[in-house]
Amino acid sequence: MSTAREQPIFSTRAHVFQIDPTTKRNWIPAGKHALTVSYFYDATRNVYRIISIGGAKAIINSTVTPNMTFTKTSQKFGQWADSRANTVYGLGFASEQHLTQFAEKFQEVKEAARLAREKSQDGGELTSPALGLVSHQVPPSPLVSANGPGEEKLFRSQSADAPGPTERERLKKMLSEGSVGEVQWEAEFFALQDSNNKLAGALREANAAAAQWRQQLEAQRAEAERLRQRVAELEAQAAAETAPVIEKEVPSQSLEQLEALVQTKDQEIQTLKNQTGGPRETPDAAEREETQQKVQDLETRNAELEHQLRATERSLEEARAERERARAEVGRAAQLLDVRLFELSELREGLARLAEATP
Repeated sequence: MSTAREQPIFSTRAHVFQIDPTTKRNWIPAGKHALTVSYFYDATRNVYRIISIGGAKAIINSTVTPNMTFTKTSQKFGQWADSRANTVYGLGFASEQHLTQFAEKFQEVKEAARLAREKSQDGGELTSPALGLVSHQVPPSPLVSANGPGEEKLFRSQSADAPGPTERERLKKMLSEGSVGEVQWEAEFFALQDSNNKLAGALREANAAAAQWRQQLEAQRAEAERLRQRVAELEAQAAAETAPVIEKEVPSQSLEQLEALVQTKDQEIQTLKNQTGGPRETPDAAEREETQQKVQDLETRNAELEHQLRATERSLEEARAERERARAEVGRAAQLLDVRLFELSELREGLARLAEATP
């Protein structure tokens, strides 16, 4: 079956049923979910068909003829008999409005098929290639269906042959043996089952999203706790490094004293040099050597003090730089902690909204 040359003129969704060929009174569902049911028009053959595809299989392939009748058996269920397929099709809709629209379109298509048949009739026979049927070739269909509470209706082909009294009584007896409202309950059941599946899927998605958000919340909490510990460690480290810096500032306070001492020693060295270099009345070699030794000692001491002064200055600069780095790292950690706390707050609000929206 191919619909390449046919054009859809109306489509809807409904649960599709077929009459049980054995019992002729029970409905067999075509599937658990609603299917697309469409009216197609074949302009080449001037034929209207009702088609529904389930997977790769044609569930409904019914050519509409003027003899067909679509009957509403409840507010959401309707059916028609197809003598060519020797079966009865039933459709369960989601609402009464969808059923009404389908029934109205059925009448329009049936009327169009009647006009096409009248134009193609010749000598009492239907030779139209669009229908491909001869009126006397349509056998009566023994198909029966329940049409709602308190009703007993017979569905068969609307051909020129009328059923006999015996056949009518037999069909009525078969109808009375079954539940009159079985069709309605089956249609309602499958509609509710489809709705329940959709709700269950939405609930599973919501639960999965909630679980994922809970995992993110736990991860954010762990990250926030780690950042708090890191900030505490950095603050403790900064406090521990402040004490040595203060201790290092104490020698820096005595830099002036060291410089003054160095200047004093320089003056003493200069004085001794002047004394040794100047004229003396009674030069003493031993005293001169002693003086020179003192000068050397003073110079050595002076060099040591200068080295100590430079080392102290370097230590002081390093301590100040380290303290600035510690302060900068503490500031960055505090900013990161603020961002994480803000994200955690947004995540909590999202979880609260999701909990309120989930039934």
